[in-house]
Amino acid sequence: MDAFSIEGTPKTPTVDFNSETGVIEIKGRSIPENSIEFYKPLVDWLEDYLANPAALTNVNIQLEYFNTSSSKCILDVFKKLEAIYKSGNEVIINWHYEEDDEDMLEAGEDYQSIIKIPFKMIEIEE
Repeated sequence: MDAFSIEGTPKTPTVDFNSETGVIEIKGRSIPENSIEFYKPLVDWLEDYLANPAALTNVNIQLEYFNTSSSKCILDVFKKLEAIYKSGNEVIINWHYEEDDEDMLEAGEDYQSIIKIPFKMIEIEE
């Protein structure tokens, strides 16, 4: 299975999904014109990955900002990861947030309360 990556822009995050290493990263800002269109290939890739995931899937989310429509799409990504986790594979979500960004910490905690996967809250010191 091929790795999947998207170069970040001022409106879209950098995406780097690697099936061999099991490392999945989304970093930057997520305010695309069309969130569903942007996130669909990510969800589709995870659907394929579900068939043969790495023993450990390590997810790094480091968003400085995302809009409301992105939040629903990010939840869809987490739901695919949850399916991988429920099928008996190890999945860890590392939610990175800047030390003074209470909103981003709360967003991670909100996702953590919905998705049944271990989350690690990681504070980034500025």
